[in-house]
Amino acid sequence: MARDEQWLDFLNGRGFMWLAGCAMLLMALLVAPLLPPAQAGTGIFFEMPATLSSMPYASAVVNVALIVGIAALMMLNNKLFSYLRGYTMIYVSAFFVLQLATPLLVGALNTGTLLCLMLALGTLALFASYENRHSQGRIYLTMTILATVSMWQWAAVVLIPAFVLGFIYMRAFGFKSLIAALLGLITPFWIVLGLGLVNPVRDFNPLEIHAVWDTLELSQVRLLVGWSAVTVVLAIALTIVNLMTIINYRLQFRVYNAFFIVVTLLCVVAMCVDYHDLALYLPMLNLCLAIQMGHTMTLSTHPKRYILSGSILVVALMVGVSAFLL
Repeated sequence: MARDEQWLDFLNGRGFMWLAGCAMLLMALLVAPLLPPAQAGTGIFFEMPATLSSMPYASAVVNVALIVGIAALMMLNNKLFSYLRGYTMIYVSAFFVLQLATPLLVGALNTGTLLCLMLALGTLALFASYENRHSQGRIYLTMTILATVSMWQWAAVVLIPAFVLGFIYMRAFGFKSLIAALLGLITPFWIVLGLGLVNPVRDFNPLEIHAVWDTLELSQVRLLVGWSAVTVVLAIALTIVNLMTIINYRLQFRVYNAFFIVVTLLCVVAMCVDYHDLALYLPMLNLCLAIQMGHTMTLSTHPKRYILSGSILVVALMVGVSAFLL
């Protein structure tokens, strides 16, 4: 029992979180000069700029800083709204380790990190709107940001239904909120079309699928697709297991976690439909899986509950090392 408690304290503690963060940074610096230029992708009207593509180490450091920022936002969110029961830092540690399992996600600034940052920022506004029928400002701003980003990156469209459903779950959605959401989605397009910045016919970019194997070796592609499939299975399985316990808690706690379930399902659907660009959705799925791993450590009272989370992290670390060596 004493040894079990030691393992639980270690995995739940800040020490392990710092170790995981350092490991992620080390992986980013190691793979930064080896990665091909990231494909930034296109949106409805514009092409996303491939920033810092000529400075691999700067790109890696900025990317890691944003990943740490995402973790900090989720920690703040948990402190404010308690979407996890009990004290644990393993959801942060797990997010870092799951990210380094795919060096492509940490070694360079990429669209997946930016989408995950939008998810973390939006969650703060979403949870703050719980049972607040006067959240039209938050809804309008959220939809405006998502619509704006979608003009540069098609993948951002996935977050629009996630947040619409999220605001409905938060009981913050009424007729005025519906109008605010529609205006938020229309406003960016209204501005760029009204100012003549784009021609809706000439500048429209249909959804294009960029194959991962255009820039990666076949062995790396197999590992990426294989690990992504494992991540999907783990996320769905842990969500179902945790849901059996979460459903017995108070409504507010259930509603908060219902949003992460929605994001998980939408990411899985997007990865299946746009499977060539699955790396764009993987950071958001990693974040949702990390939160479910946090639930397994806080909702259960089994003394050896650390074994499942610890095993996942060990396997993720091994996959990351294998991907680097390939």
